[in-house]
Parts: sequence; C-alpha cells; structure tokens
Amino acid sequence: MSRADFPGLANNWHYLDTAATAQKPQVVLDAMMRAGGADYATVHRGVYARSGNMTLAFEAARRRVASFIGGREDEIVFVRGATEAINLVAHALNPINRDSPYLLGEGPRVLLSQLEHHSNIVPWQLAGWQVDVCPLTADGRIDLDAAESMLTPDHKFVSFAHVSNVLGSVLDVSRAVALAHKVGAKILLDGCQAVPRLPVNVAELGCDFYAFSGHKLYGPTGIGVLWGRADLLEAMPPWQGGGSMIDRVTFEKTTYAPAPTRFEAGTPAIIEAIGLAAAIDYVEGVGIPEIHAHEAKLVESLRAALSQTSGITLFGPIESAGIVSFEVQGCIRTMSAPYWMKRVWRSAPGTTARNR
Repeated sequence: MSRADFPGLANNWHYLDTAATAQKPQVVLDAMMRAGGADYATVHRGVYARSGNMTLAFEAARRRVASFIGGREDEIVFVRGATEAINLVAHALNPINRDSPYLLGEGPRVLLSQLEHHSNIVPWQLAGWQVDVCPLTADGRIDLDAAESMLTPDHKFVSFAHVSNVLGSVLDVSRAVALAHKVGAKILLDGCQAVPRLPVNVAELGCDFYAFSGHKLYGPTGIGVLWGRADLLEAMPPWQGGGSMIDRVTFEKTTYAPAPTRFEAGTPAIIEAIGLAAAIDYVEGVGIPEIHAHEAKLVESLRAALSQTSGITLFGPIESAGIVSFEVQGCIRTMSAPYWMKRVWRSAPGTTARNR
C-alpha cells in the first residue's frame, strides 16, 4: 500500500482510526464512480442491455467475495454490514419469537463473550435469545476453557469475534468451532477486523456463518457480507420481504427465491458491491500476508514505545492483530464501549472507554 493510493491521506494526514473505518483507495472510488455513472442501471429486473451488464457486474462482485474468503457463490449474502448480517442470523434462526422480538430471554441460548462489539450482542437480545457471556483471559482473549465448561446442549449458537475490534485479540477458531459443534451448536464469527489483515478461508475454518463489513476492508460503507453454509441458508426463512427475494407473489400466498437471493430484499447496494469487489482486488494486490506482517511490526513498535511512556496503560495481548488499545492517564472519553472495556476502564476513577 502507498499513501498516494488514498485521497484521504493527502496533505500529510495521519489516520489512526482504521479499526473503525478504513480510508478508500482511489481505485475503489473510481470503480464506484463508473458504476454510479456511465454503467449505472438496476439489476435482476431490467430487460435492456445496460441492466443486463450491471447484473453481470453485480454477480461478478458476489463471486469475487466468495473467492476471497473461500466460499461458494450461492453462500454469499450481500447485506448492509456485519450488524445486519448478525441480525439476519439471530432472527431467522429463532422463529419462536420472530413476531415478538422484544421478549428478551424467551428463546434458545447463545454464548457470546465479554469482548464482543454491541453489534454482536443487541441482535441476539432483540431476537429473544437467552444470552450467556464467556469471560476473558488475563491478557484479553476469549477464555475457551471457560467456554468449554459453560457450553451445554441447550446452547444453539455461539457467536464470537474472530479478531477483537478493541484489543486485537485473535480467536483460536479451530478450538472454538470444535467446542460449539461438540454440543450441537452453530457458530458465527464476526470477521470485521479479521478479513482486512488475516487470510480467511471459511471452508477451512469450519464455522457455520461468517460476517464482515466492506468499509473496514478499504471498501464502501453500506455493504457487508454474510457467508453461511449452503444447507443452512437454504433451510432458513427470509428475514425481510419485498423486491427480488420472491419467487411468486399473490395476495393469498408468497413463495420465496432460493438462497442467497431470499435474504436480499429490495434493490441491493449495487454500486457498493462493485466497490467492495474493487477493494478486494486492491487488498489482494498488496497481499494479505504482507499487510499482516507490516501491521505486526507496527504493533510491536508502538507497544514497545508506549510501554516506556509514563501515564500509559496498555491492554490486550502483546501479539495483537493490528490494533493497540491503551489508556492515557487523565484523558476522559465519553463514547460507548463493549462491556469488558467498560468494566476494566471504570476501575480507573474518572475515566471511561472509547469504542472502535
């Protein structure tokens, strides 16, 4: 990567908020400009040439995403972001309370962890799941020994961050998957912080669902991905209705399209999907291993410098994935934070935590 690739880094800007949202390279902006300008048309429903071409480009973006994470084309659902992906899974797989999403704690059990972003907490609550919370190890990793002791056949789902957005902690995915499947639970991984910096192959990971957002992958906002095993997606009911997700509609009865179209109600984020594909091309052109190695050096250098600075408290594991979290003594923040960070940082009088 080069600073010159990013218009947002012009004039010697230094940007340190990539964990929240990444700057966009010019090639992504150019792809979106073309898609929204000379090439623009609707998809899946027009019978004229430009619509047909745009449909081909949109579905090519789906294939590009599938190849990037080692999935199949029919396993890629375009959503607005990881938040919507998790909401989709939480609601579609808990039909008990689909008509009463605010009846908390009435449905099956899900195991989360203390370091989850609230986008991996609130959807389960709203969908009526009974939430259990796995603690962390002393260095801020998900405590899988505790998870093993907590999981029972009553747990129908486990949902963990692949990489923590606050601490950079990397989940031992193979063990987490094995623990979930041992009790018959499905497992979803929040991959927002993983896909920009770690090689991800969902087939090799063995998880059941994987979610990530485009804007953390140097792509646009308003687009994200839910990957799900084909057999699971095909068995799931739709979550939202309207648009291309239908097969046949009458006032008496509606039948639905097969997955993944069943989960893409309304006109999709056409321009954003094409921008996401361009971002993937850019990232793979640089190389995920190269990105990870560079970030590892930056993390090592920053932690070493901060550890020698008075008034600084570092959090999280030493070998974090591209994210460094620390407290500056006397610096007061008021933004919301995950449960774990609130609990730890409130131990220092007069301080609160900053999220993402």
